[in-house]
Amino acid sequence: MTEINYWLMKSEPHAYSIDNLKNDGVTLWDGIRNYQARNFMRNMNKGDKVFFYHSNCKPPGIVGLMEVIDLKIVDPTQFDKDSKYFDPKSKTENPRWDCVKVKYISKSKNILSLPELRILFSEDDLLVVKKGNRLSILPVRNDIAKILLEKI
Repeated sequence: MTEINYWLMKSEPHAYSIDNLKNDGVTLWDGIRNYQARNFMRNMNKGDKVFFYHSNCKPPGIVGLMEVIDLKIVDPTQFDKDSKYFDPKSKTENPRWDCVKVKYISKSKNILSLPELRILFSEDDLLVVKKGNRLSILPVRNDIAKILLEKI
């Protein structure tokens, strides 16, 4: 059995929030258009746990937990001309973008805000606290994940 890995995935709450996921139960984590973030997603395994992070809001921070339940799904938004994630260079026979399916586990009682995270962790400990970091998917070390799990 593979060891569970931990990740942090960002979403703007007006686009897709922890409450949306709670209502939906499961969702495709699509629309990723950064190669490094996509490659992190390609390193995920079924059963990995993911911290749901609300970004571009006041305050940004970790708001819940989800689990990866399916892998290497072709992202349908890349072929949808009406989607803001449409990629005219991506071909159905050789798609550039894929995604994972996640399921809701829990919503935090309180947001674990970015200012709090910056107090608790250095940028070497948790990449999301690094100034200027724009990646929407980040790995989280297991020792750091244990601390986060206690706080959410």
